[in-house]
Amino acid sequence: MGRRTDRRLVTRYRGDEVDRRVDTLAVEEPLEIRVDGEPFTLTMRTPGDDVELAHGLLRAEGVITTREDVRTARFCTDTGTLNVLELALTVPGGVPLSSQRSLAAFGGCGLCGSTTVDAVTQRLGGQPVSGEGVSVAPSAIATALDGLKASQKIFARTGGTHGAAAATVDGEVLYAREDVGRHNAVDKVLGAVLLEDAPPPPLLVVSSRASFEIVAKAAVSRVPVLACVSAPSSLAVEAAEQLGVTLVAFARGDRLTVCTHGSRVATG
Repeated sequence: MGRRTDRRLVTRYRGDEVDRRVDTLAVEEPLEIRVDGEPFTLTMRTPGDDVELAHGLLRAEGVITTREDVRTARFCTDTGTLNVLELALTVPGGVPLSSQRSLAAFGGCGLCGSTTVDAVTQRLGGQPVSGEGVSVAPSAIATALDGLKASQKIFARTGGTHGAAAATVDGEVLYAREDVGRHNAVDKVLGAVLLEDAPPPPLLVVSSRASFEIVAKAAVSRVPVLACVSAPSSLAVEAAEQLGVTLVAFARGDRLTVCTHGSRVATG
């Protein structure tokens, strides 16, 4: 596993005071993902949990649906680095043309090839997320976000990463991951769920704004409740409404804003 943090000399200005110091920074490095020997995408990520990231991304892109769809995942040794990960599918040639991705997907750019809600609906087989019987209290969302924050060791040292966590209806964190890219953090978490062959978590919390890409990833993994700490985009709300995802924004402490499918947020 590559380094997740680095140390660099910086100059800090505070009013009239100037001092030189060494800061700890989150590492950002490229990861090329190859599928059946062909380049699939290049993403900028924080090293670590790369196999989970790849599984989560391929699931979000509709390339795989279970862990059994990937026969092997290994780092290419002929490159001299750990920045090329090659996956072999159980059924070769299983990458749909609609999922062919550009190698310019900088910054962990989510579902770059799927820019419409309809495209994600097709991945769901036309069936929105049901989440039957799921009820999450605002206090549970706050508990999950506290658990996510406690797990963000790189953020505590650098202030430079996003985090995502899968949690129970009571807010107990099941899996938590962090990365310089918010989409990568989500892929890592949902990839971990996939690799464990675990059922879809009822709650996903993310330390970022609520974007279309994150809503789409949650929907494809059949996560019924998504809570983000910052604002939603208009397309995120539209997508969540159509895809059956309860979207919660501005989740901070005892405050939150429910944007869609509010019946899953318990009020009593």
